[in-house]
Amino acid sequence: MNPLVLIAEDEAPLAEMLRYNLEKEGFRTRIAPDGREALIALEETPPDLVLLDWMLPEVSGLDVCRTMRRNAEMRATPVILVTAKGEESDRVRGLDSGADDYVTKPFSPRELMARVRAVLRRAKGPQGEPIVAGDLAMDLETHRVRRGGQEIALAPTEFRLLKVLMERPGRVYAREQLLDLVWGRDIYVEARTVDVHIRRLRVALNSHGGKDLIRTVRSAGYALEPEGA
Repeated sequence: MNPLVLIAEDEAPLAEMLRYNLEKEGFRTRIAPDGREALIALEETPPDLVLLDWMLPEVSGLDVCRTMRRNAEMRATPVILVTAKGEESDRVRGLDSGADDYVTKPFSPRELMARVRAVLRRAKGPQGEPIVAGDLAMDLETHRVRRGGQEIALAPTEFRLLKVLMERPGRVYAREQLLDLVWGRDIYVEARTVDVHIRRLRVALNSHGGKDLIRTVRSAGYALEPEGA
């Protein structure tokens, strides 16, 4: 069955434009005109991806995204935040809320479709043998991560970022390398985005206590230093 995209957008003409372009590309769609309806739609028919307007009535797009990331059933659903807010501080807030990507209005339908395909491709992710690094264990089949036996809740982007770091513990990755490995080369993403997701990953990994596992190397990048490795 073709992927289902939930379009959470209160501007009817824009929502219909998004629906038209998505369905032309073979996607199924559902429209939610406000944040409350978006949360109901997420519960009723879980989508494969959410296009989420920041300034939704009833419940803001940021709050919808935060709710999704706190909910075990919705946590792994990728989110592209769509908004007129284009300042760097706004992009950081959007990513901090749990969004996987960020598109600023006005945008071209062609760019948006490319981002939708890229995010879905990344969310599908690789499958294979579990990865173990020290007290961290990652199951690629079930999309679960545990530290010292305690489950760690991760959104899709943090999961992919941790996978890269776990595959080569101790290796220092530059931001540009992480952008290529986690986000891919076909979509432009700012280097600052890496810092935002590293911060979110740190918080998640430390949620049950223990030392900080991610080492920041000044002017170089980031490395994973797992306990017990």
